Amino acid sequence: MNAPMSLTNLLPEVDHRHLDALEEEAIFILREVAGAFERPGLLFSSGKDSCVVLHLAEKAFKRKVSQEGERPRFAGKLPFPLVHVDTGHNFPEVIQFRDERVAEMGERLIVGHLEDSMRNGTIRLAHPLESRNGHQTVTLLETIEEHRFDCMIGGARRDEEKARAKERIFSHRDAFGQWQPKEQRPELWTLFNTRIKPGEHFRAFPISNWTELDVWLYIARENIPLPSIYYTHKREIYRKKGLLVPVTEVTPPEADDLIETVDVRFRTVGDMTCTCPVESLASSTADIVAETLQVTVSERGATRMDDRTSEASMERRKKEGYF
Repeated sequence: MNAPMSLTNLLPEVDHRHLDALEEEAIFILREVAGAFERPGLLFSSGKDSCVVLHLAEKAFKRKVSQEGERPRFAGKLPFPLVHVDTGHNFPEVIQFRDERVAEMGERLIVGHLEDSMRNGTIRLAHPLESRNGHQTVTLLETIEEHRFDCMIGGARRDEEKARAKERIFSHRDAFGQWQPKEQRPELWTLFNTRIKPGEHFRAFPISNWTELDVWLYIARENIPLPSIYYTHKREIYRKKGLLVPVTEVTPPEADDLIETVDVRFRTVGDMTCTCPVESLASSTADIVAETLQVTVSERGATRMDDRTSEASMERRKKEGYF
């Protein structure tokens, strides 16, 4: 793959002013969540979108203590805990980043372990190497019930996938944790109906109106830290169905698969069993912005094996309670 186009040459084409409006909207939504719900939680997977939402939450509720140009640091506490559903098949770099970031911030982290659900019998795998990505819905709903969360804040965006494009900013879930796309509440003039009955909850998406390019422009502007696998590194992969499948203990190659060592980065981060990198030499946020300006396929469409099973795979999972 050729080296990324220099961002300097593209600066006249990129207008950053819209980031202020997107940031203002996201902070407004986060404060609406804090005001409308008793027990919200912020889903933090250490993916780029959740890192952006976490940064926005710090801007919304904390006092900034770092200087301009420095890595952002904030004083104070968030009014809700961080929540992560751990499938047990996450990339080690991502889990390490999660733990270091939470320790640095001094925030409370609640982890729902999919393996606990397996031990309790609420999740049963067809075979040991089956993808756990779809099964994490069960663990998420169990975590919501255990901690009595009435709103879960997440980093989903409408441009990622067709089903997510249908979602409201405040998305109602029934007493079974399910999403009914034909029964969504209107959101006119930034007025949100957040009323719920016992057992129901909401999902809130502060960056719903952002694009992948917006996210990377904001990460670059705000100097937001991310896991190292978002930037170029060498990794063993094998090619299958147009994807670069990473060689891991849960995605082993078959006998006829050719193993290559390639310069790659991840556009999105999820369960190792369904998340693939892309070839890239982008070593900085500026390089990634330049690459993103040229892509024609969303990050999920380009890298997620689980979204290729059918056109409606994501919508089916969301109806069942997937984030």
